[in-house]
Amino acid sequence: MVKLKDTYPLYLNNEAAQPNTDLEVTDKFTNEVAFRTALATPDIIDQAIVGAVEATEPMARMASYERQAVLQHCVDRFEERFDELSYALCVEAGKPIKDSEGEVTRLIDTFRIAAEESVRMYGEAMPLDISERAKGYQAIWKRYPIGPCSFISPFNFPLNLAAHKIAPAIAVGCPFIIKPASKTPLGTIIMGEILAETDMPKGAFSVLPASRDGADLFTVDERLKLLSFTGSPGVGWDLKARCGKKKIVLELGGNAAVIIDQDADLDDALERVIFGAFYQSGQSCIGVQRIIIHESVYDRFKEMLVEKTKSLVAGDPKNRDTFIGPMISEGEAKRLKGWIDEAVEGGASLLCGGKREGNMLEATLLENVHRDAAALNEEAFGPLAILQKFSDFDDALDEVNRSMFGLQAGIFTRDLFKMFDAWDRLEVGGIVINDVPSYRVDNMPYGGVKDSGIGREGIRFAMEDMTEIRNLVVRRT
Repeated sequence: MVKLKDTYPLYLNNEAAQPNTDLEVTDKFTNEVAFRTALATPDIIDQAIVGAVEATEPMARMASYERQAVLQHCVDRFEERFDELSYALCVEAGKPIKDSEGEVTRLIDTFRIAAEESVRMYGEAMPLDISERAKGYQAIWKRYPIGPCSFISPFNFPLNLAAHKIAPAIAVGCPFIIKPASKTPLGTIIMGEILAETDMPKGAFSVLPASRDGADLFTVDERLKLLSFTGSPGVGWDLKARCGKKKIVLELGGNAAVIIDQDADLDDALERVIFGAFYQSGQSCIGVQRIIIHESVYDRFKEMLVEKTKSLVAGDPKNRDTFIGPMISEGEAKRLKGWIDEAVEGGASLLCGGKREGNMLEATLLENVHRDAAALNEEAFGPLAILQKFSDFDDALDEVNRSMFGLQAGIFTRDLFKMFDAWDRLEVGGIVINDVPSYRVDNMPYGGVKDSGIGREGIRFAMEDMTEIRNLVVRRT
C-alpha cells in the first residue's frame, strides 16, 4: 500500500527546499487534507529565474547524449515509482486509479519520446544561388535553445501535461521554471525529485507551487524567453496580453464535438463516445461535449448512450471498479450543475444524470438544448454531453465550426470523401476519424485554433517552439 508523506518540498535551482508548508492539498474524494507542500514566494521565484539565466549557457552546451541520459533516467525512475505516482495522482486529482495508471504510462511515453528526439536536432543545408547576385553563396541553418522557459501546467493531467513542457525543454537544452496547479502539485514535485538525481547544471530547473498572485513573475519577467501555459481560455489570453516580448504557447479550452454518421459502427462508437465524454469525469479539454448524430440512427444511438451512461460506476477513485470519480472541487461541480439546470429550464430534456452531491456529479446527457445555452457553447469540463441531430453532413460540419473553440473533433464515418471534406473544412487543430476527439498520442502535433490556443505540443513540435533557427551564410567565391 502506497503511503504519501505529510509534507513535500519545492525544488529551487535543482535542490529541494522547504521554506514553509503553506499549500494544503486535499484528497478530492474525501475533501480531507492529504498532504502539504511548500509554496514559493516572489523572492523564491526570482531566485529561480536568476538560476535559470545562469544555467542558459551550460544547458545549451550539454551534448545530445547527455540530455538523452537525463531523460532516460527519468523514464527508468518513473517506471520504478509507477505505483507511487499513480496513487498520488488518484488522491490529489480524484482520478480513478485505472485512469491514473494510464496517465503514468503516458508520462513515461512522453519522456521516452523526448529521449529519442533529443539526438535529432537536425538543421538543413540550402543553396542560395536562386539568382545571379547570389552565385557562390550557400546557407546552413540549425536550431539553438531559446533560453529560460516558464511553464504553467493544469490540474486535469498534472503529470503528462507537465511532461509535455519539461521533457522537450530538457531535450533541447532550455532551463525552466514550472508552476504546477495548486490543486495537484505532487506529481510535478516527484518529477523534480527525480530530476535532482541527475547532474544537470545548477539552475536547470525549478518546481515552484505558487499562488496565482505570487506567480506574476512567471509571465511578465523579461528574463524568461518563452511562456507555455495550459489552462482556461480567460487566464491564457490574459497571460498573452501581459507576457511582453517572449514567445508564448497556449493550450486552452474546448467543447469538442463528435459526429456519428449514418454508416458508423454504433457499437464501436458507443464505447468510444462513453469514454470520451466521461473519462476522468469529463475534465478534459478534448472531452466529448457535443454528440452530433445522423437522424437515421439518432433514436437507436440515443437509447444505447442512455443505457450505457446509467451503468457507469461512480464513487471512490481508489476503487478499481470506479469510472466516474469526483470533480476537482465542489465549486466546479456546482458551476456545471447550474448550467445543466439552466439548460433544462430553457427547454432541454434531461436524459439521465444531473444530480450532484459535494463534488460528485452524475454522468449527464441532455438533448434539445437551446443554441444559446452555456452548456452547449462554453467548456463544460465535467461529466456532461449533449445530443444533437443532423440530416446533412455539411450542416454537421457547420455545427462543429459554430463553436468559438477549435481544439479537436471526431467523426465516425466510412466515407473517404466526407473524411477529406471534414479535414479541409473543420476549424480545429486535429480531426480523428472513427474515434473521439479525446484521442491523443503523445508524439503527434496537438493544439488548437480560435479560442483554443496558439502553437502545438507533441515533443518534436514543442522542441521547435523552444528553439530558434540560426542561419549561417558562406560566400565561396
